[in-house]
Amino acid sequence: MSERLKLILWICLSILAFLDFGGAASKIGICYGRNADNLPTPNKVSELIQHLNIKFVRIYDANIDVLKAFANTGIELMIGVPNADLLAFAQFQSNVDTWLHNNILPYYPTTKITSISVGLEVTEAPDNATGLLLPAMRNIHTALKKSGLDKKIKISSSHSLAVLSRSFPPSSATFSKKHLPFLKPMLEFLVENESPFMIDLYPYYAYRDSSEKLDAIYFALTAMNFKTVKVMVTESGWPSRGSPKETAATPDNALAYNTNLIRHVVGDPGTPAKPGEEIDVYLFSLFNENRKPGIESERNWGMFYANGTSVYALDFTGESSVPVSPSNSSTTSPGPSSSPGNSTVIIGGGGGGARKWCVASSQASVTELQTALDWACGPGSVDCSAVQPDQPCFEPDTVLSHASYAFNTYYQQSGANSSDCSFGGVSVEVDKDPSYGNCLYMIAPSTDGMNRTMAGNITGNITAIDSPMASPSSSSDGYRQMVVSVAVSVLLPLFVVSLSLW
Repeated sequence: MSERLKLILWICLSILAFLDFGGAASKIGICYGRNADNLPTPNKVSELIQHLNIKFVRIYDANIDVLKAFANTGIELMIGVPNADLLAFAQFQSNVDTWLHNNILPYYPTTKITSISVGLEVTEAPDNATGLLLPAMRNIHTALKKSGLDKKIKISSSHSLAVLSRSFPPSSATFSKKHLPFLKPMLEFLVENESPFMIDLYPYYAYRDSSEKLDAIYFALTAMNFKTVKVMVTESGWPSRGSPKETAATPDNALAYNTNLIRHVVGDPGTPAKPGEEIDVYLFSLFNENRKPGIESERNWGMFYANGTSVYALDFTGESSVPVSPSNSSTTSPGPSSSPGNSTVIIGGGGGGARKWCVASSQASVTELQTALDWACGPGSVDCSAVQPDQPCFEPDTVLSHASYAFNTYYQQSGANSSDCSFGGVSVEVDKDPSYGNCLYMIAPSTDGMNRTMAGNITGNITAIDSPMASPSSSSDGYRQMVVSVAVSVLLPLFVVSLSLW
């Protein structure tokens, strides 16, 4: 192994060690979705999950065959109430009582049901069911209390990142005001019943679509002053296949994301906002689901094909110490006939992309630029010494010029992806080098070399790394910022902090 690669790996491991908060043990579970017409029987699925030694499973309804399949396994089951049932559950207590007696009580406690997720990302539902959510949750709680199960089965509801409003700068992130009428009383319900706040985190969609930096999530829950609410991630994962335009959806990236997410949760519980805090995470998903609507990636989130063979060889224990990184190779997703452990096929090398820089927009106001500059040089961890007096990039002494330098440094250190050049809409990508005089703007390494240029005429051979998942060979199409350091060290803390401030 080259000395340069050894140095890179050492830095990666050092960052992981720095993020070790110790304390309580967090848990890894898996989502068992069934929106497909070719899946194994629930009994076969139960056998697979037991073989993988997974102890926590989320399903999206209370299907009797599934409940029976997990009887006497010791696996803790999170069941769901679909959005379509919210109206009936909210309107009449008798509907919930009947559901409980038919779908839960006959199988409990032989089947270890530990939580009920009521509704699914209701803010995203086309028929806006937010007004039905809390009444349904209360009726379920009443039914459980009648049966003496209200202390044994937790009730909550999973939400998407759409509950956030402002996301930049991260320290000012808040929940959307339009959702507060149902969020605040729901959180009060969670506090009263010691139930977790459930959130679905999808860095992949942020990579593909977001015009805002997801770092904002680090602070968003701080706006809500519910400091005792535990955060649970009920869905997080990465697709292994997508349409031709979804170049990030590959087995390599799915393997890298899920492997390091497992390692981080199992080995490094907690967040910077709440060191040592348990944050349980459910991986999405167990199987590819061929009946899911939408773009190609929607049907390819699974770790397994329908016949039980693996899409990629994932270590669910989190015990392996071998670094796993996204690859700059072109990768094909094999068919379901591939044998487990041999599902990822590397067929070629990556090529360098066009060089780009990120600079401040001349259309932005000085106030907006100053706010973004303060964040980049503070929480964004950019070394802004080059824009200080008597340094190479101090002149011209304008907020526009200083912000351009800081924005670009952050952008390049994060992998030079378009999603890293946002800063609340006050920056733009350019293909012309903005360096001038002795002020040299950083450029991310490409596949034709490892050099990076910094202000002050300093050149080196160390790849910019800001993530424990960074790959020493990532191309300009890289996905380093979407690895577990974002999902766990950035995304989760944001929700934790937001809860504490509301």
